[in-house]
Amino acid sequence: MSGPTRVPGIPTDPVATDPPPDARPPAATTTLYVDSGGETLLGVLYLPAGPGPHPVVVLLHGFPGNEPNFDIAQALRRAGYAAVVFHYRGSWGVGGSWSWRNALDDSARVAAAVREPAFAAEHGLDPGRIALWGHSMGGFAALMTAADDPTIDAAVSVAAFDFGTAARALADDPAASDLLARDWEGNLDPLTGTSGAALVAETVAAGQAWSLAGLAPRLADRPLLLIGTGRDTVTPADVHHHPLVAAYLAEPVPRLEHLVLETDHPLSDHRVTLARTTIAFLDRHLKRSP
Repeated sequence: MSGPTRVPGIPTDPVATDPPPDARPPAATTTLYVDSGGETLLGVLYLPAGPGPHPVVVLLHGFPGNEPNFDIAQALRRAGYAAVVFHYRGSWGVGGSWSWRNALDDSARVAAAVREPAFAAEHGLDPGRIALWGHSMGGFAALMTAADDPTIDAAVSVAAFDFGTAARALADDPAASDLLARDWEGNLDPLTGTSGAALVAETVAAGQAWSLAGLAPRLADRPLLLIGTGRDTVTPADVHHHPLVAAYLAEPVPRLEHLVLETDHPLSDHRVTLARTTIAFLDRHLKRSP
C-alpha cells in the first residue's frame, strides 16, 4: 500500500471515522526515544492501520508546549499518516536546557531519526515522504528545518512566531526587551535551564538569520501551507502571517497555500477545521497514486 489507507465502503473522513476493525496490521502507538545533543528526547509515534509504507508527519509544538496537538496527530493517523509528537530538550521532563537553538536542532534530529533505514523498516514508514507540521514556535521550527533540509517534502506552519520579526522589533524598541522577557518568564514552569532574559538575548543575537521571510529562496521548491490566526494576540496575523505570505508570493513559492482562520492563538474553536485543512494539504502533496 503506497499511500494513506482508503477502504472501499468505509466513510473516509479521518476526523470522525475510525479505521475498519479488521485492518491488518491494526493501528498502534509506541514510545519514541531519540538522542539529540547528548539527551534523550521523549515522544510518541502514532502508526496508522495497514502495512504501509506510510508517509510521516513530525509535529512540532510551541513554547512551552501546553498544546502538543495530539488531536492533529490522531487525525493524521486515521488519514493514513504516521505522526510523531515529541518534547524538546529541557521541556516536560526531558533532560538538558531549553533554548530556541536546541529546539531547532532537536526538530532536525527527529526528522532525520524517523527516516533512518532500520527504524523506517521496523515501523513501516516511507522515508521518502516526510512533512513537518508546527504551531507557534513550532511553526518557526518547521520552516527553519525544512529550509535547512531539502529532503523534507512539505511543511505546514500554523500561527508561526517569526523570530526575525521579533528581533527587529526589539532592536527598534529596547524597552520592549524587558516586557517580552517578563512575558516569557511566566511560561517557564515546564522548562529548565533558561530564563526570559536569556531567551530574549538569544533572539536578539540571532537577528535576521531567524527571519522566516528570508527563507523563501530555500523553500521555493516545496509545498508550504501557512495558516494565520485572526484573533491572535501572541502572533498577530498582521505582524507574523501577512508579511510572510507576501514575501513568499514575491519570491515566488509556487506551491504556497495560505489562509487565515478567525480564531485565537491555540486555535481553540477551530481544531476540526485545522485537522481537515492539514490533511487535505498533505493528501495533495504526499499521497501517491496506487
